[in-house]
Amino acid sequence: MNERFGLKKILAIAFVLFAAALPAQIQAQGQSTRIAFGGFSQDPRLPVEITADALEIDQADGTATFRGNVVIGQGEMRLGAAMARVEYKTGGDTTGEIRRMVLSGGVTLVNGSEAAEAKSAVYSIEDGRIVLSGGVILTQGRNALSADRLIVDLKTGTGLMEGRVKTILQPEGN
Repeated sequence: MNERFGLKKILAIAFVLFAAALPAQIQAQGQSTRIAFGGFSQDPRLPVEITADALEIDQADGTATFRGNVVIGQGEMRLGAAMARVEYKTGGDTTGEIRRMVLSGGVTLVNGSEAAEAKSAVYSIEDGRIVLSGGVILTQGRNALSADRLIVDLKTGTGLMEGRVKTILQPEGN
């Protein structure tokens, strides 16, 4: 009985030491995980450059739809997708400014050594937030995380992963 108690105590101490060694940027909270995005910190006021195979403009609703090999660049950040609908602000002095971008057909978000993939995304320019949805996979260096949804705040360089979060952490030296 003493051996069993001693083994449980050793395992508990080992677990505490292992948990303390995990990267500080990951804090699990139920079905969500807050993450530091050093590379995803971005100024959403920077110019946006979009390239694609085709462009369709709808003056009536103030949108532009880019199709085929869409690449959106802003500063160091790159977004890729099969399709991106750009919605513009209308009225007053804001006419022509991008309000938000809705991306679909497999989305890739890359900035520095961090990258995320999802089925779709919405980039709200004014808020400086990108919401990736559907089978999200995030890599930070050698570590990987997955979830149903990832909300990236570009102004603060933080993110929130929601819905069945799974983390794979690679200890240093492996």
